[in-house]
Amino acid sequence: MKNSSLNKTTLSVEGMTCNNCAAGIKKHLENNSVVDVNVNFSLGEVSFNIDQKNSISKVISLIEQIGFKVKIDNQKINKFSKVEILFLISLIFTLPLILHMFLDHSNILYNPIIQVSLCIPVYLIGIHYFGKSAFKSIKIGVPNMDVLIFMGSSAAFFYSIYGWWYFYGTNEVNNYMFFETAATIITLVLLGNVLEHRSVKQTTTALKDLYKIQKTSAKKIVDEKIVEIDFNEIKKNDVLVVNSGDRIPIDGKVVWGNCSVDESMITGESLPVSKEINSDVIGGTILNSGSIKILVTNIGNDTILSQIINLVKNAQKDQPNIQKLGDKVSSIFVPIVILISIGTYFISHFIFDIDSVDAFLRSIAVLVISCPCAMGLATPTAIMVGIGRAAKNGILIKGGITLEKIGKIKNIAFDKTGTITTGKFKIAQLNIISGDEYEIKNIIYNLEKHSSHPIANSIINELSDYSKELKLNDIYEKNGFGVSASFNGSSYFIGKNFDESKDQKFDVYLKKDNKIIATIDIKDEIKKGTKEVFKNLKENKYSTTLISGDHKEKCDQLNQILSFNKVYSNQLPEEKLKIIEKLNINNDTIMLGDGINDAPALSKAFLGISLGNASQIAQQSSEIILLNKDNLNQLPKALKIGEHTLKTIKQNLFWAFSYNIIAIPIACLGYLNPMWAALFMAFSDIVVIGNSIRLKFKKIF
Repeated sequence: MKNSSLNKTTLSVEGMTCNNCAAGIKKHLENNSVVDVNVNFSLGEVSFNIDQKNSISKVISLIEQIGFKVKIDNQKINKFSKVEILFLISLIFTLPLILHMFLDHSNILYNPIIQVSLCIPVYLIGIHYFGKSAFKSIKIGVPNMDVLIFMGSSAAFFYSIYGWWYFYGTNEVNNYMFFETAATIITLVLLGNVLEHRSVKQTTTALKDLYKIQKTSAKKIVDEKIVEIDFNEIKKNDVLVVNSGDRIPIDGKVVWGNCSVDESMITGESLPVSKEINSDVIGGTILNSGSIKILVTNIGNDTILSQIINLVKNAQKDQPNIQKLGDKVSSIFVPIVILISIGTYFISHFIFDIDSVDAFLRSIAVLVISCPCAMGLATPTAIMVGIGRAAKNGILIKGGITLEKIGKIKNIAFDKTGTITTGKFKIAQLNIISGDEYEIKNIIYNLEKHSSHPIANSIINELSDYSKELKLNDIYEKNGFGVSASFNGSSYFIGKNFDESKDQKFDVYLKKDNKIIATIDIKDEIKKGTKEVFKNLKENKYSTTLISGDHKEKCDQLNQILSFNKVYSNQLPEEKLKIIEKLNINNDTIMLGDGINDAPALSKAFLGISLGNASQIAQQSSEIILLNKDNLNQLPKALKIGEHTLKTIKQNLFWAFSYNIIAIPIACLGYLNPMWAALFMAFSDIVVIGNSIRLKFKKIF
């Protein structure tokens, strides 16, 4: 049991055999007033909000009411899962039943008492594993695949009991006993579940890899001595020692030494990154060379690695539309199949005059082969692999629906400063029009301290020698425009120059009592590798738009290098928002930005993407975060992962639908007996999961 927030609780649940099981749990909890329920079939987890009406114990009781088991953290983990144990027991009793089909009729295995004795233990397992689940799913109005399995095996079992009783003592008795069919259906479906669960685990290995590297020991300085402590004992403001070859245990700031760090697992950057005093380091990354002391800045769920893990775990919270389609079809599929099965028997026997035994076997085969499990697995397994692969490349994706969006969009809008350019500005020229130079520089420094814009931060760094504290009053920042304040009876304003009509080519101006007293020209540089990124985008038929608050002249200079399809300059935040609204009308648009002034546009865009060093509000307004802030190399990777994940989902759903469309008529026509149907049904699930796992290793960039 794990708490993800004060009111949000996640439970590990055993017994979910298909996506309909997850849908049944969700519906049952919501019908009992449990709030914000999310059931993750792939991870076997159920999350919900605790409130006055619903305690954890009550929710556990509700889940176990409908046939599922909640695992507690301190419970002993068995080497073999429940389904594996049940499969092995079933296999032991089923093998002799299958064997008798290849032996002479005089063999003891043809004895009805022997057959029923071998079948009963397997059938009881079927009642326990499939029957309870089937009954509970019907009770809550979401029939799952277990309904079909239980009906098929039960029909074979009771028909055999009837044949044994009605034809007992005659030569006909063996023609009406299908105990091996009942047992084989249960055993093969259990085998399918074993293979399925093991395969599903493969789709979540990225998450497990992150868990493994999250909790490592640390070397803490205590009374000038180095003491090794457990990860859980690390506290904020502890000073830790990290040596060459060590994994940095937790987020922190370098307070001594310098080093080279491999951050590829977090940012996707292949080259080592140099760190010195005051540099930030990320927990889980590896120190290649050097030794450092770090001051712990983030612990628990606040660390970058914990946030990545939570984002990956919650990847399925927002279901893609394509998954909702599969779930909807899957939920109505079971009753339709039951009708087809019943119709198969009556049409075969009463219209086409087919023998009742053959008609009965066709009916069972329809039930068994039609299980919609593959449909339920088609989307979540692909989503988990896609999210995991993105996380390993330093791309944080906030939900499954995001991958579907990014796989479709071909229109991308970019902010300029801090997104395409480095945001590390240099003052090219500071022109004093009137007043004392030192005083003006000091005022500029104190005004810009109250702005979060990258230009302001760079000006502060450039004017650090003029950092005398001034007592400013009535300080106000208008995002994307500038900062105003009063000082010594005068009003001051520093902001970007949006007026190009009077040939005023400066970038920033300082006004005193509404009169310009100083201007600043700044220069910026394009991030490394940006040309190659834009070349890649154009080769893949993406349309690019620049939406910047910068001057037309500078935007045009950038356009000459990167060749945007459209360029908008001198745009205020509200104007950026209107442009995004307009772009979205014609084509769904991705917005890439990093500042507070980009947040409205990021929220309005069909899909928002921000960077690892973006403002908090920009990151909150985005659905994807590219952790490598120094270049845009992760953007094409994110687009490719989204594209191939969507392609994998479509392939999975095509297979799942096609399989059922083809298999049901074959079963109806009598070309597939129930035992082969059970085997092919399990095979269908493995094909879908295998295709999702293929995405993990597929070369896509």
